[in-house]
Amino acid sequence: MDILVRGAADLGLHLTPQQVGQFQLYLRELLEWNRRVNLTAIVEPEEVQRLHLLDSLSLLQAMPPSARGGRLLDVGTGAGFPGLPLKIALPRLSLAMIEATGKKVRFLEHIANGLGLDGVKIHRGRAEELAHVAGLREAFDVVTARALAPLSELAELALPFCRRGGVVALPKKGQIEDEVNAAARALDLLGGRLVEVRRVGLEGLRDDRFILVVEKVGETPAGYPRRPGIPHKRPL
Repeated sequence: MDILVRGAADLGLHLTPQQVGQFQLYLRELLEWNRRVNLTAIVEPEEVQRLHLLDSLSLLQAMPPSARGGRLLDVGTGAGFPGLPLKIALPRLSLAMIEATGKKVRFLEHIANGLGLDGVKIHRGRAEELAHVAGLREAFDVVTARALAPLSELAELALPFCRRGGVVALPKKGQIEDEVNAAARALDLLGGRLVEVRRVGLEGLRDDRFILVVEKVGETPAGYPRRPGIPHKRPL
């Protein structure tokens, strides 16, 4: 796990032997389950360390220190990225994950139990529906979504879950200037304000990776997010 350990140290995070062991178990179980369930196209252990585990931990750069023991929601988590790596690294973090695919939910339940993690909740369903549920809406200090979707779409799926004063941290790659400009109206409508576009400069993660940091400055109107599929078909 040298790639992960060195990268975590660059983030100011010195993993304990127990944490390294948890990451090893996560990696092993991910690749084992991936033989039966489509969890990831990345199957080389070194690349899993770099492109899944370390990439997930890079979001620590966008998390205020006060939020590291708070409530984090990972929307569309898939195989648990970035939520589970952040939970392993920050044991005091309260983690909730949203995933709509049953097979992936079963993997998440299996690995969270195997890792012995407390303070983890898995919600099966669509973000468009769960964002209207009391106890989830505007309840989280940090919300993240690693899905490959435009900022205007991700903002509609993520901002309703974030409390006022919290942040939405969205990893992105490549040329993002046009995407950011196109999302200005959506952010304003949904109660968000882009406060930082932070470049990820970790070793092995230098291929134009950024973290968009959006502060929740106002309440999201009750009609958002719209019904399932609409944020993708008709972005704000």
